[in-house]
Amino acid sequence: MEFIDYYKVLGITKNATSDEIKKAYRKLARKLHPDINPNDKEAHAKFQQLNEANEVLSNPEKRKKYDKYGKDWEKGEEYEKYKQQQQQRQYANGSQQQSYAGGSFEGEDFSDFFSSMFGNQGTGGRRSQPRYRGQDIQAQLQLDIREAYTTHKKEFSVNGKSIRITIPAGIEDQQTIKINGYGGPGTNNGPNGDLYITFSIVNTTAFKRVGNDLYITHDLDLYTAVLGGDVTISDFKATKLKLKVAAGTQNGTKVRLKGKGFPVYKKEGQFGDLYVTYNVVIPKNLSEKETELFNELAKVAQK
Repeated sequence: MEFIDYYKVLGITKNATSDEIKKAYRKLARKLHPDINPNDKEAHAKFQQLNEANEVLSNPEKRKKYDKYGKDWEKGEEYEKYKQQQQQRQYANGSQQQSYAGGSFEGEDFSDFFSSMFGNQGTGGRRSQPRYRGQDIQAQLQLDIREAYTTHKKEFSVNGKSIRITIPAGIEDQQTIKINGYGGPGTNNGPNGDLYITFSIVNTTAFKRVGNDLYITHDLDLYTAVLGGDVTISDFKATKLKLKVAAGTQNGTKVRLKGKGFPVYKKEGQFGDLYVTYNVVIPKNLSEKETELFNELAKVAQK
């Protein structure tokens, strides 16, 4: 197995913090994502390698093993167990000829150990090879907020495989879902790893989403704010809604429309609320007549 320097893949140093690892991964994932490079096999391969590097280095335990054992980090525990057994046998026989300082014995390094233990014929015939679970894969999928509003199917490519999944309405930005068995292949008939998809929701609308609630600002002319009246707004589905405005409505007044917000994740028929904030607009470029009338109003107000 060829050694892959995961630090080099992410373009970071071995002293990189978890935040630096996350930042480097996101930057490269956006550049190499299969959706951006649909017909680029080299980019697909690099994206797969990038996910492997992130999966290992973003996990403190896996990173520790990788730093210690390199390409054979997944088999480090087998090596440690074997080493302990050999040490116990040596002590039991009253011999301490083998040295275990620094994690080695009789000059045999870690890679040679696994080559002899799991890859070659021993004196008693071929040893049974242990089954290892495949690596989990981390992937990112970008959605427009309007896509996240409805349950729909999405097809994309991961690890050279075409995957079609159903995305429930109400998925949130940076939410991660797990798909069993779609990770890296297992070793020696071991089970496949899992696929973890993190969603990046891009908002291209005038609505602001906070959880399951939506927020929008609606301009209100001065006359309607003072005298009251009706206004028409559009909800997220572009449905026209007629609202009653009370006389004397102040700038910044917020109106709640129950059940007109965003769908609740995996709860069919349930929605958050829509909050409309009124922005009272002061008229500009008054006509001579309008200026005269406002002056009269000002005089009346001063009495």
